[in-house]
Amino acid sequence: MRLTRDFSHYVRTAGEGVQHIDLAVEGVHCAGCMAKIERGLSAIPDVTLARVNLTDRRLALEWKQGTLDPSRFIDRLEELGYKAYPYETESAEATEVAESRFLLRCLGVAAFATMNVMMLSIPVWSGNVSDMLPEQRDFFHWLSALIALPAAAYAGQPFFRSAWRALSAKTTNMDVPISIGVILALGMSVVETVHHAEHAYFDAAIMLLTFLLVGRVLDQNMRRRTRAVAGNLAALKAETAAKFVGADEISQVPVAAIHPGDIVLLRPGERCAVDGTVIEGRSEIDQSLITGETLYVVAEHGTPVYAGSMNISGTLRVRVSAASEATLLAEITRLLDNALQARSRYMRLADRASQLYAPVVHAAALLTILGWVIAGASWHDAIVTGVAVLIITCPCALGLAIPTVQTVTSGAMFKSGVLLNSGDAIERLAEADHVIFDKTGTLTLPELEVTNVADIPADLFEPAGRLALSSHHPVAAAVAQAAGARSPIVGAIEEAGQGVRATIDGIEIRLGRPSFCGAEAEIGAGAGADLDPEASIVAFSKGNERVILSVRQGLRPDAPAVIAALKARNIGIEILSGDREPAVRAAAHALGIPEWRAGVTPADKIARIEELKQRGAKVLMVGDGMNDAPSLAAAHVSMSPISAAHLSQATADLVFLGRPLAPVVAAIDSSREALRLMRQNLWLAIGYNVLAVPVAISGVVTPLIAAAAMSGSSVLVMLNSLRARSSSRETL
Repeated sequence: MRLTRDFSHYVRTAGEGVQHIDLAVEGVHCAGCMAKIERGLSAIPDVTLARVNLTDRRLALEWKQGTLDPSRFIDRLEELGYKAYPYETESAEATEVAESRFLLRCLGVAAFATMNVMMLSIPVWSGNVSDMLPEQRDFFHWLSALIALPAAAYAGQPFFRSAWRALSAKTTNMDVPISIGVILALGMSVVETVHHAEHAYFDAAIMLLTFLLVGRVLDQNMRRRTRAVAGNLAALKAETAAKFVGADEISQVPVAAIHPGDIVLLRPGERCAVDGTVIEGRSEIDQSLITGETLYVVAEHGTPVYAGSMNISGTLRVRVSAASEATLLAEITRLLDNALQARSRYMRLADRASQLYAPVVHAAALLTILGWVIAGASWHDAIVTGVAVLIITCPCALGLAIPTVQTVTSGAMFKSGVLLNSGDAIERLAEADHVIFDKTGTLTLPELEVTNVADIPADLFEPAGRLALSSHHPVAAAVAQAAGARSPIVGAIEEAGQGVRATIDGIEIRLGRPSFCGAEAEIGAGAGADLDPEASIVAFSKGNERVILSVRQGLRPDAPAVIAALKARNIGIEILSGDREPAVRAAAHALGIPEWRAGVTPADKIARIEELKQRGAKVLMVGDGMNDAPSLAAAHVSMSPISAAHLSQATADLVFLGRPLAPVVAAIDSSREALRLMRQNLWLAIGYNVLAVPVAISGVVTPLIAAAAMSGSSVLVMLNSLRARSSSRETL
């Protein structure tokens, strides 16, 4: 009988001719594990991507469609010493919780044993060991063994299992020398005790495990906090929705069965499962985790709603524009995954250094033992020194130096409304010293607004809003929104390129171009464009009455403060926009930006970026439109708002959420702090080894001191990385 495995349910299409699967991989603890897995899987023909996310131990794989069976990846990982299975959020979280509890139990056992063994060691340390009776000394040693051996057998399982899997696959990882060091220390201690020697090293072995477990628990907790961000997003996803299958009949269906154009019912207290537009009803919705807007938003006819938004009060009918994996929430989740999987230049450097660890440390320990024996030392003393070298040279600090900063910074940026879309975006953004802004949709809000509402008589504004509901033009939608219109005028007729007209009580009303409404005189009298150079002018007529509405995109509310903050950081600023000169001039003047150009083409923007590059500037391009894509790609680093066109295919390195522009400054501050911490961590890790290894080889360090030094360096690196959290604080 032949056993087959079908993973087709977990495979999805990632692009034209490319398939994708996510695998959960057990036993991934360090940068060395990540590098080994990625190298091993990338070597398979037709594999186009193999990337490990250390935060949730998820392996993302992509390959040419129809060329590989996913079971081959499982088999290859088993050959490398890792167990893998299809990644599912719920099972992965359950596994993570179980592993966390197991680590805490191991830590508790190790810490308890350490305290007791250290207490038994005090009489030996405090007196002259050679003056103690052999029976007394042996008694303390055997008591220590009775505590340390079973405790180490239990508490060392995370390391022993990992080392055994690696050795079974004829390879090594960081846990191999750790396990060898612990076993050698315990074995030597037993031999020493049997032969009534003065010293034993039970305390060093069990303390080493305690320190290592403390570091591993801290690392896991830190990653779980960052992963909780993704978990919060996942919790926003509704699996079903109430879909209208008839005029007055609804059916609760899976989100996968909903398509654009369908109508769903959103009741109070429910989370929206789709992206869409309200077509009936009025309510307040909370979409803070989606758009960054903390205040409740009034939802009524024409209001866009997003998957994950919470409906607070009324009942809404929503026409679906996107569902399932096409929603904004799904896009944000994918970007967050990119952030957690991102691989920076410094991280790749640390990966390469970690790859050299196992052969170098084993060679160093062996040469140390042989060197001391040749120098005349006893095998006992030489092996003790070799054990100290094995322990002290563990590159845990180096392996944690960059991933911890990357993980913490990704979480801090998300809290500030920024998502990474490129592996080395943090480092490139930290180098930026010049910012180019597009105007429309970037410095300004994507939504249109009526700026002269106070000048419009209520008896004219109300029918203008109702008439606007009969038009599909975005300017008309802004008029309807501003007027609070709820019901369209029956019988309205829209004339393409002109406007919309209807008749009420025998009086014709029109909304559209000034010429369509007979309002040229009002424009000439100064009621229009010369009062607001950025505005689109809409006229409304009711019989002989005429009124001009000024519709425009307003500046993002915090844009002036953001520009001031960038100037305070000595960052050059300019605007490059394809919009009209009066509109760009007005925006630049309002924001205090002296450098600006209007009517520029995508080629002009690229030319300007190249000119700045020739001067040595590191340009950050911030834009949103399809016409900005070439300049986003040409810049040293780039950002786009979440409302940017074709976000799933955007070339921006970072994406920011919500209406405020503040995430731009927050991202720059976070990246600069992260780069500083990455460099600090690398120097800490390198400096530790430069100082510690020669000292250990010289023989003046005991295994106990080696354990404390090694674990102390790892904890120091993690604590230093946690300082990146402070970069998420308010920066304006």
